[in-house]
Amino acid sequence: MRTNRIRTTALAATALMAALSLTACGSNEGTKSAGPAPAPAAASGTDGKAESTAPQTPETTAPPTGTPAENASTPARGKHAGGNGNETAHSGTEKAAPASATARTACTTANTTVTVTKVTRPINHLLLTLKNTGSGLCDAYYAPHLGFDGAQSVFPILEDSKPQAVVTLAPGEEAYAGIGLTGEPGQGTLHKSKNLSVHFAKRNGSTYDTPAKLKLPAETYWDDNGFVTYWQSDRATALTF
Repeated sequence: MRTNRIRTTALAATALMAALSLTACGSNEGTKSAGPAPAPAAASGTDGKAESTAPQTPETTAPPTGTPAENASTPARGKHAGGNGNETAHSGTEKAAPASATARTACTTANTTVTVTKVTRPINHLLLTLKNTGSGLCDAYYAPHLGFDGAQSVFPILEDSKPQAVVTLAPGEEAYAGIGLTGEPGQGTLHKSKNLSVHFAKRNGSTYDTPAKLKLPAETYWDDNGFVTYWQSDRATALTF
């Protein structure tokens, strides 16, 4: 009797253990985590081998060629503000000066204007003003050759007034010549004139045929002891003699 009870008890314990085992298995399967996701397959390279998944180092931009000054001064091609996108970059080289700005010729009636005015100091003096109205340089050679109406010869030129160099005028610049109308008082016969012709000298000393025709200030008197200076670069020098 006791043996049967022991067997019954053992069988019951075995059944209970089996039940508990089944319950535990079901419980574990119900709470089991999905676990880490499988790693994605590596992309296939062109050679059939798996490519590295390591992060790529960004490419560095190659430095521009040329010196820093060249790179800074050269404008980029492309569209500028207000442009149409078709502008071409310039080299930055300055354009050569036009030939007209460096051409040189003699000062004549064709490329200058000349005026005559009366001055208060020194007395009995006139001032000739020559202005370059051309587009290039002109040289005012020697002294102007003057002819007062009624005169029999060219007015005397004062050699002591010769400058160290020929006066060269850029467009818009002026040269000056002083005219001493008379010598010492009482040493010459006075002549009254209303008109004056001004002949320009060439480089060789001869004169051009076409003179500038000027109207003299009222009551202009001169004598044969008067003079005209060489062309000077400033007014004060022209009136010094």
